[in-house]
Amino acid sequence: MRIAVDAMGGDLAPDEIVKGASLAAQSLGVEILLVGQRERVEPILADLPSSGIEVLHASDVVEMQDLATRAARRRKDTSIAVAVRSVKEGQADALVSAGSTGATMVATLLGWGRIKGVDRPAIGTVMPTVNGRCVLLDAGAHVDARPNHLVQYALMGSAYAERVLGISDPRVGLLNIGEEETKGCELVRQVYPRLRDSSRINFVGNIEGRDILSGNVDVIICDGFVGNIVLKFAEGMAKTVFFMLQKALTADVKSKIGGLLLKDALRSVRASLDYSEYGGAPLLGVDGICIISHGSSNAQAIYNAIRVAKEAIEQDLTTHIRTLVTART
Repeated sequence: MRIAVDAMGGDLAPDEIVKGASLAAQSLGVEILLVGQRERVEPILADLPSSGIEVLHASDVVEMQDLATRAARRRKDTSIAVAVRSVKEGQADALVSAGSTGATMVATLLGWGRIKGVDRPAIGTVMPTVNGRCVLLDAGAHVDARPNHLVQYALMGSAYAERVLGISDPRVGLLNIGEEETKGCELVRQVYPRLRDSSRINFVGNIEGRDILSGNVDVIICDGFVGNIVLKFAEGMAKTVFFMLQKALTADVKSKIGGLLLKDALRSVRASLDYSEYGGAPLLGVDGICIISHGSSNAQAIYNAIRVAKEAIEQDLTTHIRTLVTART
């Protein structure tokens, strides 16, 4: 098994990307194809364990400020374009990138195409719940959607929850402003009966924002505009809560003593809310395995993104999505 890693993608590239790839190659039993500017990647790799790692040169880099569509279509030697081709040509089995989400999505669509029956890919973000994990999609691949897109999101999210997260018969909830079928905007009102009437989806109804982390559903469906706001709010809330706790637990001597007693418990909670522990979000619907990592991914996040890619390959996720999406109701 070989996984292509975009060595130039992300705020901390290439240093943290290369370090995470080295860690994964040594401990996950996978081979890594590091794709990027050889003159920048190899000096970093020289100071790290490098067995199982190969460098594939790409002379160009997509910067975050670049127009994603133009970069993906016109610049053929960017690290993301070369990485996508390496999967297409059979040099690698999956792709991991912390670079421009837009460029990655366009490059994979152009290079791999969509799974038959999928109109639009979706980003599926794994989020913690009180008793496990759930997957929310779309987390930002497309800011708008039609009812048939959300039905496809539900099918793809169900496939991911079952195959990669190990959840049998995952429960699907539609994110809305109320639980009643008649609540919400036109989009969610239209998609509700389609989800309810599908024999391929274990639809449990509408859920509200306060229920996202409750553990009552395993797959949460929304358009990319709403999903991306939810994701960014959750990240900000986690940081704010721990900042406030740290401030409160260092306010005086008694608080500091209490903080010491709670240190291990707080560390465990913080880890469960840390994006780096989840690694990355799968781009579901493209005809291949692509894991999109946070732009600020450190070595640990890249390691975990590679782990997620490995699990998706082992579970034959693309085939499972294809089967579920094209099956007759």
